[in-house]
Amino acid sequence: MQDHRHDDQDASGRLLQRAQTALAGEMERPLPAGLYLVATPIGNLADISLRALAVLARAGLIAAEDTRHSRKLLSHFGIKAELTPYHEHNAAKERPRLLARIRAGFAVALISDAGTPLISDPGYKLVREALEAGFQVTSVPGPSAALAALTSAGLPTDTFLFAGFLPPKGGQRRKRLEELKPVPATLIFYETASRLAATLADMAEIYGAREAAVAKELTKLHESVARGTPAELAMAFDSTELKGEFVVLVGPPAPDEAEVGDEAIVARLKQALKQESFRDAVRSVAEDFKVKRSRVYDLGLALERKDRDAP
Repeated sequence: MQDHRHDDQDASGRLLQRAQTALAGEMERPLPAGLYLVATPIGNLADISLRALAVLARAGLIAAEDTRHSRKLLSHFGIKAELTPYHEHNAAKERPRLLARIRAGFAVALISDAGTPLISDPGYKLVREALEAGFQVTSVPGPSAALAALTSAGLPTDTFLFAGFLPPKGGQRRKRLEELKPVPATLIFYETASRLAATLADMAEIYGAREAAVAKELTKLHESVARGTPAELAMAFDSTELKGEFVVLVGPPAPDEAEVGDEAIVARLKQALKQESFRDAVRSVAEDFKVKRSRVYDLGLALERKDRDAP
């Protein structure tokens, strides 16, 4: 037994030494001015990467969704950095300040409360404006609740669609679920504790007996992934006192369920055009629905004509 402990201590010592060497190497690398999108742990602090630590330690400014929350993370690793809030309520005012810091030669890091920035978090417009200004934008990848849930749910992973948070109101939520119904992919949603049971009930009504999963407390001590049909999961979570946020996954439709109508394509196209150019929106919608790009293009042109002719 003592020999095993000795071997474990030796292995631990070698591992620690190599991690220190790797971190030292990252710290010595130049950190050019630019915007750095740094993924942070979603629960287990050990999930942070050595590269993420090196970038955060050397950044001239860290823009965080909640500075109080992020300061705890930085303090845990002994990182002393200038923090500034960047969230949906102050983004329009703060973007010019952040871009000015990059222009002045600083490395600016963007972090969210947990996981990968821009995934259901503010930051998209900041990235766009940084790119348009000619600044370097670098992703420092790491934890993501959506991918952690997808890879452990047992649902198809070859094609998936991240749909973020559903609308809070029932009618709008069901409409959005109907729009996504024909998508031939595993669907990934984020949901709050207060709306989880209602969302699962709506999914049961709209998606029927498809395979589904609900992941909670990912990477934490009480991590769990519940699997079943949406109806089964709705019953399981209806009588449970819930806290926090959840990842809900629904498997793709059966082949006879996957016939895509024009209305679903147009609805998705309208959403895509809010964030993408016409060309990019056509391409992404065609890929999502696995339909010909020419069909989506024609529907997009018809949509533009309708909007143009509207009084």
